[in-house]
Amino acid sequence: MTILQLTQYSVLALSYLGLGLGYLPGLRMNRATIALVGSAFLIALGVVDLTTAWEAIDPTTIVFLLSMMVVNANLSYSGFFQVAIASLIRLTRSPLGIITALTFGCGLLSAFFLNDTVVLIFTPLTLSLTQALGLNPIPYLLAIAGATNIGSVATLSGNPQNILIGSFSGIGYLEFFRVLAPVAGIGLVLQIGLLCWLYPEVRSLKPQPSCPFIAPRVYKPLFVKTLILTVGLLLAFVMGLPLAESAFVAAALLLVTRRIKPQRVLREVDWNLLVMFSGLFILTRCTQELNLLNGLVGWVNHSLGLLSVTVILSNVISNVPAVLVLQPLIARDDTQAWLILAASSTLAGNLTLFGSVANLIMAEASAKLGHPLTFWDHLRFGLPLTLATLALLYGWVGL
Repeated sequence: MTILQLTQYSVLALSYLGLGLGYLPGLRMNRATIALVGSAFLIALGVVDLTTAWEAIDPTTIVFLLSMMVVNANLSYSGFFQVAIASLIRLTRSPLGIITALTFGCGLLSAFFLNDTVVLIFTPLTLSLTQALGLNPIPYLLAIAGATNIGSVATLSGNPQNILIGSFSGIGYLEFFRVLAPVAGIGLVLQIGLLCWLYPEVRSLKPQPSCPFIAPRVYKPLFVKTLILTVGLLLAFVMGLPLAESAFVAAALLLVTRRIKPQRVLREVDWNLLVMFSGLFILTRCTQELNLLNGLVGWVNHSLGLLSVTVILSNVISNVPAVLVLQPLIARDDTQAWLILAASSTLAGNLTLFGSVANLIMAEASAKLGHPLTFWDHLRFGLPLTLATLALLYGWVGL
């Protein structure tokens, strides 16, 4: 091995290490800058040229992700998510009822909108609710984290890795939903059972003596417009229209407005995530060019091997990089493999607190509000939940 090859491998390994940790020790770098810097160094070292690197970036994924962020931002500003949680709370006043409503509410919303947004909105509202009722917030926070991951399994628009797989595989929105929605639904039921076992206090059906009413702040003109366009977008998905193009048109129509300043909407776009995706596409191409995927070919050729490799990689380098690393090894028409890759990379996110961005958003938001969730609090919940849902997935899709 030459010094040049050793340097190339070292830069790639360091890049994936940083992506897994979320930082590089001693440096102020996040996943986006790590992916970008790693790509730049590998281009400089001659693994790929700039033109090849640019061509490696999948425009369909970037446009779809950007468009869904614009839709989510408008839903958030219009008060849609506050209306959703207020409606859930009106249904029940008991601890078991609340945790059930949160689980299925977050799961359903995450199936159709990006799960990170759901976590960001629901965490502070749930903490306010549990504080007012004198309830232990931990099981309710875990319910949000687990449900947003499990619920997002159901559709191609539920999370970033599913968006990627929709772009690579060509699987239709309805076909994806038909196969994986039962996995998500049963997974949510399993989550409720696990939380009732771990936290006996949430089993109570006794109504709380005082249940605060959450008054949502709704901006009606924006709410009506956004809801109409969002329903239209979901219908376009169901009708089989191109996902990225449909989302792009919906986002464009939402940006034509007299109601809200564009700066406010664009502030809600996660530019870090878009930059990270672009860098990851280039890193993946470099991984291919260096022939580092050959050792995984034997594993991904059967369902259990693909599921196992996906779970391991998702918890080592995170789920989005894992999908990008594995996708070149899967044939475009191998629907079963794509579905296993999508669901297992998402369900693996529940294994540890660092397994998904949604988990980290929830943990950081709750810590800022004075309710820290420890790694072990999450692990005693996440480990059995992940094993149970992965077994369900393998039995449903893999056999």
